[in-house]
Amino acid sequence: MTSLPVFLVDELPVTDAFVLDGPEGRHAASARRLRPGEELAVSDGRGGLVTCRVEHAERDTVALTVLHREHRPRPELTVTLAQALVKGDRGELAVELATEAGVDDVLPWRAERCIAKWEDGPRGAKALARWQSTAREAAKQARRPWCPDVAPAVSTAALLDRIGSAAATLVLHESAEQLLPELKLPAEGELVLVVGPEGGISDAELAAFTEVGAVLVRLGPAVLRASTAAAVALGAIGALTNRWR
Repeated sequence: MTSLPVFLVDELPVTDAFVLDGPEGRHAASARRLRPGEELAVSDGRGGLVTCRVEHAERDTVALTVLHREHRPRPELTVTLAQALVKGDRGELAVELATEAGVDDVLPWRAERCIAKWEDGPRGAKALARWQSTAREAAKQARRPWCPDVAPAVSTAALLDRIGSAAATLVLHESAEQLLPELKLPAEGELVLVVGPEGGISDAELAAFTEVGAVLVRLGPAVLRASTAAAVALGAIGALTNRWR
């Protein structure tokens, strides 16, 4: 079932016959060119998934029949990415790769050394909307029934509160002595993964994180970009825990 193309809707159909319309219907009919007899999956992005057969396709709508319904729970160990704001489209790249690698939630983080600034108001709202749209499209590409929630940007103080209630927090940093594969990770709860900006995490931020129980870790000898570090770490976490089982 997971090999079928996935289309996201706000609410799953309650009947066995329904019409997929709007942008998703247009994409299914015109871009994917799905035809009668072919199958697809429709998800609400919250674990719900229905397998459907195409009965009829117009230019921007597809008539479907539901063949199977299921709900896939979130993993027992969820990963929240606290991604520092980065300039240009690298922030969207970070969200895209992390979503494909299985991240459950994303917290845009206003770190001290961020070059990018999400000011309150329309500009900040537009930047947040881009991250949310990126997560949505990446979830569809990865055939994920869960679409990560991308929250409004948080300050370091708010991030520290989140860390305080998490099962564990890993801060990726090139100076860390601890290697990620050497850690004993929790089996359940929330794992917060912190990735800094291009200029790095400040000494004051590192001290604040460790004071509330975060662990500084590194992935290996190479220093990764702020846009790719989370995806690599998520791959390691998936292999080291039961998230991929």
